[in-house]
Amino acid sequence: MPVLVFRRPEMKGCLKNDELFHETTISYKMTLMEKINGNLILIGLMGAGKTTLGKQLAQMFECPFYDSDYEICTSSGVSIPTIFEMEGEEGFRNRETNMLKKLASRRNIVLSTGGGSVLRSENRQILRQNGTVVYLHASPETLLERTRYDSNRPLLQVADPLAKLQELYDQRDTLYRQTAHLVIESDSCHKTLKRLIQALDE
Repeated sequence: MPVLVFRRPEMKGCLKNDELFHETTISYKMTLMEKINGNLILIGLMGAGKTTLGKQLAQMFECPFYDSDYEICTSSGVSIPTIFEMEGEEGFRNRETNMLKKLASRRNIVLSTGGGSVLRSENRQILRQNGTVVYLHASPETLLERTRYDSNRPLLQVADPLAKLQELYDQRDTLYRQTAHLVIESDSCHKTLKRLIQALDE
């Protein structure tokens, strides 16, 4: 299973799976995985908690976790800001589409996607056809609180990051909702995990 070598600051204080789901049985986990229809795919803006929650869910379901941004960095050998600097956003989006095709073709994984993955209709189709897509929704103010000290967010390296987050939210919220099978409020890790499991169980 891929292991991420960094931890983003959002969603601090997330409870361990055995603390939150200590009564979860193997058969129950298998039932939820069957409902997921292949993969569990997390979408949302930067700072929504996709990576943090994705790792928690992968531990719970005992399945591989992949972060598409991390996989892009690993395959290219450079950071996302460097890709943006050398190839522009279009170059990064091309790499992103290729990586999503590769990862989404797998089965029984938890996949965390980049915030801009829904900008291309091709990507939206790839995601919806290869699993259950969950939109982790949070306000721009909450997202800023979680990302303000993260230098690995090239789109936020501007004078007014809150205004930029609001712009991205206005641009992408509808696309996230069109792509997602489920929309879950992402205000805290404990509550978000509980909401998501309950939604999958319905």
